[in-house]
Amino acid sequence: MIVKSLDLENFRNHKDTKILFSDRFNIIYGDNGQGKTNILEAIYLCASGRSHRTSKDSELIRFGCNSYNIKAFVVNSGLDREIDISYFNDQKKQIKINEIPLNKLGALMGNLYAVLFSPEDLFIVKQGPMERRRFADITLSQIKPSYFYDLQLMAKILKQRNMLLKSINTNPSLADTMEIWNIKLAEVAASIIISRRKFSETLSKLAQNQHKYLTVEKEIISFNYNCSFQGNDDSKREELIENYVRILEKNLTRDIALGYTSVGPHRDDYDILINGKSLKTYGSQGQQRSAVLSLKIAEIELIYKETEEYPVLLLDDVMSELDDNRQKYLMDSITNVQTFITCTSDTHFRSTLKEKCNYFKIEDGRAAGEF
Repeated sequence: MIVKSLDLENFRNHKDTKILFSDRFNIIYGDNGQGKTNILEAIYLCASGRSHRTSKDSELIRFGCNSYNIKAFVVNSGLDREIDISYFNDQKKQIKINEIPLNKLGALMGNLYAVLFSPEDLFIVKQGPMERRRFADITLSQIKPSYFYDLQLMAKILKQRNMLLKSINTNPSLADTMEIWNIKLAEVAASIIISRRKFSETLSKLAQNQHKYLTVEKEIISFNYNCSFQGNDDSKREELIENYVRILEKNLTRDIALGYTSVGPHRDDYDILINGKSLKTYGSQGQQRSAVLSLKIAEIELIYKETEEYPVLLLDDVMSELDDNRQKYLMDSITNVQTFITCTSDTHFRSTLKEKCNYFKIEDGRAAGEF
């Protein structure tokens, strides 16, 4: 998987930026606030269909303009692909692959795989369940488009069910229609749970191998899926559906009072453990950094395991957050991966990187490249 080039038009602070990349290392450097991260954001958007920094496409438009356009030229499984994403104010995002419009966002998944690593990834450990679900959901959506559609369907069903819960307060007879929404929700929830369970098992094993090496076998990391209602990890699809419907019925009075669905995959979590103890509660800052590093490298391996294609790696100002040992571990672990690194200074990489490398100095949304 290689990103050959990127064209940005009115994206963030980039008016008209065209960049040709190395298929190995790309060092994107310059002062803060010049537009380095915006380049990684555009690549990530081409892989996942969303920005990692905002949920509003309107915020991605250059100030004073009314649209943006991104073109990424990608080699995937030996085939050339042009990913074209456009957005006009107050209109739906338009996506094309090789000039063919996509009707659904899910059709974008699988054309470009990307793993992003930034200082904010410590939120995976430090913050609430939403950050951990987001981490897992984005990776799963890239490698399994059907999972992305399941998430979209669950969101629609939850919206309808929650509206019904609020309406029952004023019209109790509507409670008779709840059964159909319970069944619909349970069916899609079962698919999501099964996918998350498999994902966490695979990622946990891969991360353990990485983390043992990083910590000289002093620590064992676990990334465990914690389903909010399922007690049996071996439950099959039909069992999951029956169990969830039963929980929804049991919680109906409570959900009506709350006005929303209180239990389900939309509220599930993942436990990150070091030697069996909560990393969030008991882990030091250094342990948390090491754990996230291990998870990110495991994410690369998982994508390769599932797709036989290595993702591109986007390192957004993370090298300054890692000590020399962790930096070396990271660089030694990405020998087969096209890598994009943002930083304020290129000096360190010029003296240490011996492989093929392109350098790009970013100033006020403009890129000057050295090849």
